[in-house]
Formats: sequence, structure tokens, C-alpha cells
Amino acid sequence: MAHIVQSLDLPSNYKDSQSRVDRQRQNELLAHSTTLYVGNLSFFTTEEQIYELFARCTSPEDGGGIKRIIMGLDRNTRTPCGFCFVEYYTHAEALASMRYISGTKLDERIIRCDLDLGYKEGRQFGRGKSGGQVRDEHRQDYDPGRGGWGAQAQRNEIERRRQVEERYADAQDGPGAVASGGGEWKQVEGPVTSLKRERSPDNGDEGERLAQRTRLDENSEAERL
Repeated sequence: MAHIVQSLDLPSNYKDSQSRVDRQRQNELLAHSTTLYVGNLSFFTTEEQIYELFARCTSPEDGGGIKRIIMGLDRNTRTPCGFCFVEYYTHAEALASMRYISGTKLDERIIRCDLDLGYKEGRQFGRGKSGGQVRDEHRQDYDPGRGGWGAQAQRNEIERRRQVEERYADAQDGPGAVASGGGEWKQVEGPVTSLKRERSPDNGDEGERLAQRTRLDENSEAERL
């Protein structure tokens, strides 16, 4: 039965594209590796949570334990992007973590563990075009634990909105467009003139003469009576 059921502590066939070793040399290094690559983490999983989980496979009585944890970071924002490296003191502890922790849930996500050649400075940053992991570049599903939509889908949505805004701006500036703002028509050049007819200076003298004539007529009528 041993040849039917695959052992849970065997490394995958993954080969780091930036490593300068051939497959045979890689297998030799993995046979003594004390470093694990942990993937499919939530962006919100903390280093303390990872330490608590992976410390369960340590053997302090044999001089083991977790040496360090290196969180994977977005190259641009320097925020967690869903992976980390867990470095033990012994190879046996790394194998135990692959056997008992890989495939279990952390923050409601099934995490994956694999033996790694060893951490080197710079490997903590994502290699995707947007700064995160490559797998999140082309992801088409919505994953709230890993930033929502994939980076490519987000770029497509931003471009679509930009095109809509440009078409809307062209429609506002084109012929037959409805003016916006509602305040431009109130701006009138030059002095504002009233439509009410003003009284001329002569009108006052003419009125006085009419009043005098009316009084003379009344006096004449009185004398007649």
C-alpha cells in the first residue's frame, strides 16, 4: 500500500525560475531544507497567527523551533499579498509541517505548504506586474481574502470607467449638449438698464402749469356765479 498512497511530506515539482540550480541539485537541497513556502494565505492573516499554527510541529527538546517567519509583501505597497516563508531549525520539523499542516484551514482558507530551497533577500516581494503574486494577476473570480478581483480584472474595470467618463465629457462639450451649472446665463456684460420708463425733467413743469390753469378756471367759474 505504501506505493499507492503518496506521502504527504514530498516536495512538489515546482522549480523557482530565478534559481540557478538544475533539477538534480534542487532535489539535493530540498532533501535537507528547513524552509517552507506557505501559499494561499489571506491578506489579513498576521505573522502571529502563522507562528501559533506552525509552532505546533516544532520539537524544542531536540533543539528545534521556528527560526523566523518572512511575510510575503506587495512590491509596491509593502502590504501582505498572500504567502510567507517559515524557517525551522531542523529538516524534520519542516517535513512534519508539510504532513500535518498543509491542506488545513487558516482564516477559513486552505493553505498549501511546500519545501523551499531557502529564503534570500528579495524573495519576500511578489513577482506580478501589479506588485503582488502572479496567480492574482489573472484571477477572474472575486476573492475578498485576497483583495477582491484579480489585478487584470481591476485594470480592465478602471479602463472601462475611464472610457465612459471620456464619452460623457465629449457629450457635454459636443453640439446640442445641455449646458451644466445653471449660473453662466446670469453673467451679463455691461451695465444693467431698467425697463421702467423714467420721468423726464419737463414733466414736472408741465404738471405745475396744468395745476395753475385749473385753479384759474375754478376762480373764473366762482366769479361768474
